[in-house]
Amino acid sequence: MKIAVGCDHAGFVLKSAVLDFLNGRGIEVVDCGAFTEDKSDDYPDAAFQVARRVSEEEADGGVLLCGTGAGVSIAANKVSGVRAVPCPNAEMARLAKAHNGINVITLGGRVIKPEQVPEILGTWLDTPFEGGRHLQRLNKIAQAEHSTLCVGPLSGAREPVKGRTVIFNHPLVQHKVGIIRDKSISVKQFRELLEEIAGLMVYEVTRSLPLTEIEVETPIAKTKARTLEGKKLAIVPVLRAGLGMVDGILRLVPNAKVGHVGLYRDPETLNPVEYYCKLPQDIEERDIFVLDPMLATGGSASAAISLIKKRGGKKVSLVCLIAAPEGIERVHKDHPDVDIFIAALDSHLNEHGYIVPGLGDAGDRLFGTK
Repeated sequence: MKIAVGCDHAGFVLKSAVLDFLNGRGIEVVDCGAFTEDKSDDYPDAAFQVARRVSEEEADGGVLLCGTGAGVSIAANKVSGVRAVPCPNAEMARLAKAHNGINVITLGGRVIKPEQVPEILGTWLDTPFEGGRHLQRLNKIAQAEHSTLCVGPLSGAREPVKGRTVIFNHPLVQHKVGIIRDKSISVKQFRELLEEIAGLMVYEVTRSLPLTEIEVETPIAKTKARTLEGKKLAIVPVLRAGLGMVDGILRLVPNAKVGHVGLYRDPETLNPVEYYCKLPQDIEERDIFVLDPMLATGGSASAAISLIKKRGGKKVSLVCLIAAPEGIERVHKDHPDVDIFIAALDSHLNEHGYIVPGLGDAGDRLFGTK
């Protein structure tokens, strides 16, 4: 386990007790400062360093200290995926971990004594996150964090929150979703919009891809730059409507391999029926993005994910344009390890299994069929 620790001048003295406790537990510590009681060390600086490491999973959790624990908490919570709470006693630490899954605990150097540190931190580290209704609430928070995803709580080891639903609140995405819903637009416009929205969504869908440092030479001088760490990607559209999202994603990740899953929905039972499945041979080594514009009942998406898993796929995410609550619930129930990325969450399904208000049948509108 690795814990990042940071403080300002007011938390400097108490930080020594924190480091002693963590080292005594055999925990790897990343000390982000401050290293003196110089009042020029502002609490946001340490808070952002620790929060970034937790958000990017460079650390399993964080401990932040200032005068009261409030300032560093406010700053750390500005970083997406971080859940930081001031914990002046062990009971607060227990409840915040069990119910809120905090991954950063904040302490006040002016309100907590060094001898209290072992009990507070020990309770935080040893208390498991209860999940259940609390997990649903964390997922709602993750949905609101439109700039990135949520990082999971500690439970003695890294254990990401699973089954996240991420809604894209970016103005450009929402603008284009509003246009694509309009029944009067042409087939050509529908195709172009679906492709554009998929391209915009890929920025956040691929946010967690790891980077590595390289050296490049500019016309002026040599410098360090960052590049993708050779991560293998696969995109798998669910036929036929999923095809409309492929080119928008391939423009940004052109080296991704493309598989295909063919399913149709039985008009009587509404259950999916497989008629085609072709995947890259090394699918088990790839991060897989399943593409399906409409997540209605969730049956087809869930079946497609099951097919991919049976053929060796391990890390699967689902990318949709519009979803209904029923579809999200079905996929999360069948595949609790799958993240769902959507541009809009609609109200419900009608008696025919269509999303309301939705945009109609995406396949028909994409290909001009009825």
